[in-house]
Amino acid sequence: MVDRPLRVAVLASGRGSNLAALIAARLQVDFVLVGSDKAKAGALALAAAAGIPTLHLNPRDYADRASFDRALFGRVAEAQPDLLVLAGYMRIIDGTVIAPWEGRAINIHPSLLPKYRGLHTHRQCLAAGDAEHGASVHFVTAELDGGPVVAQARIPVGADDTEETLAARLLTREHALLPAVVRAIASGRLAWQGGPVFDGTPLTAPLDLTALR
Repeated sequence: MVDRPLRVAVLASGRGSNLAALIAARLQVDFVLVGSDKAKAGALALAAAAGIPTLHLNPRDYADRASFDRALFGRVAEAQPDLLVLAGYMRIIDGTVIAPWEGRAINIHPSLLPKYRGLHTHRQCLAAGDAEHGASVHFVTAELDGGPVVAQARIPVGADDTEETLAARLLTREHALLPAVVRAIASGRLAWQGGPVFDGTPLTAPLDLTALR
């Protein structure tokens, strides 16, 4: 068990539905910052309404991706988070910038990794004729959507599903999965010790949602 609330920073690019789920979960954490690459991101408005400090940096103000990432992550580091959560953050992060965050940053991705890294995961799932779809939370590494997966939530794919219906049904599962993972980290059950461990045992397969309740 940690002796103080986990300090959590969040990066998001969009409306912030996963951030809203984290806030609504009433986790025993301190949200120290919500940052975005989009000035009008809904996540920033949600954070401000909840009294969480916010940050926006415009990528166009920087010479290249690495310069932007160094500036953004430098500002995130100033908030001294124990954990960084990428909750719908849509930019690929420079590998040299993310490397120092190994074991301290997680991302939620709408596929059953290692399937369908990157974008258009629902479309790829349907095109492949998969019987199930899902979401994954993984520790972030320099490899795009390639870090160790710690937990997944699964849904069946219906014969009539479209990208939109599949995305909508999966989103409700994401909104349960991400807070469950952050709760497990905050309680000390899920930790990084050269790799993910749960209740002191190295993970050999992703946890399911019920194991994290």
